[in-house]
Amino acid sequence: MTLYKKRVMALGMSFFRNSSDTEDFVQEVFLKAYTKLETFRGESMFSTWLTRIAYNTALNSINRRNEYVPLSDDSLLEDPSDTPEEAQIRRITAEAIREAVTELPEQYGICLDMYFFYDISHAEISKITGLPVNTIKSHIFRAKKILKDKLEERGFV
Repeated sequence: MTLYKKRVMALGMSFFRNSSDTEDFVQEVFLKAYTKLETFRGESMFSTWLTRIAYNTALNSINRRNEYVPLSDDSLLEDPSDTPEEAQIRRITAEAIREAVTELPEQYGICLDMYFFYDISHAEISKITGLPVNTIKSHIFRAKKILKDKLEERGFV
């Protein structure tokens, strides 16, 4: 659990956006992984297998609730040397990106999150989602194009 808790929590936060639901989610994922440990065949990395369990668990939960919101952590964008004006511009830009990402088709947003925010490779995303690698690449490419267009409409590019 110690090795993979952060990864599962980050995935949970992108789906649930609150610590209470995320903590429940993490417990559920590790319980499922423990009870299904004999099904791990070693064909992929353990982290990929566990992330797939987490992804499927989150999707099942969200499908019941219908509220996926992509992860966008403002703390990743903070720079202590920014002037107040720069910090405000950074916040406004981050909010515009966050809003544009929420308007993406769900599969595009999920693939984009995993690739950019979790630094998961195309092959791993494919194993997690069950989508072919070329579909993952296509989703990410199209998501970036849609984001660029939406940000241009709002005057950010």
